[in-house]
Amino acid sequence: MGAFLIATGVVALAEIGDKTQLLAFILAARFRKPLPILAGIFAATLANHALAGVVGAWLTAVAPPNVLRFVLGASFIGMAIWTLIPDRYDERDPRVPHAGVFTTTLVAFFLAEMGDKTQIATVALAAQYRAFWAIVAGTTLGMMFANTPAVLLGGRIADRMPTNVVHAIAALIFAVLGIATLAGAAARLGF
Repeated sequence: MGAFLIATGVVALAEIGDKTQLLAFILAARFRKPLPILAGIFAATLANHALAGVVGAWLTAVAPPNVLRFVLGASFIGMAIWTLIPDRYDERDPRVPHAGVFTTTLVAFFLAEMGDKTQIATVALAAQYRAFWAIVAGTTLGMMFANTPAVLLGGRIADRMPTNVVHAIAALIFAVLGIATLAGAAARLGF
């Protein structure tokens, strides 16, 4: 249960102001059909984070435990730094052809999540906690917590959200996870 809650909270906070949340605002303003947009976000996130969870599980199977702990600790600290760098939606990003609201959202979100900080966080969390289903469910729920208000309320809340504070909290959580992981790895080596 702890892995699920950490995954949910970390991703929900990290997603605030992220490019995929900005994409959710844009899709909501363009299509004004929240249910197919939310269904597309859910399906894309579930598929993307399941893939990330598989990569995280694979890493735990192939990497020596001590090496993996140091890599994960450094990854969490890297995520803390990355979370403090604000994302923006670039109008030059590739456009997805209009193929229906659900399909457009599904494809756009899946592609936007590739290599995104929440996907990388899912890989690291899956490797750290070795709880594939709890991590994938938690990170997917965290994405939905962050993006549902974006879709339902659109631009009305965009300017009122203190994203710098939310990002600082998410960065702090990632940093604590990183430091704890590195301290555990160092303790196992006798440092």
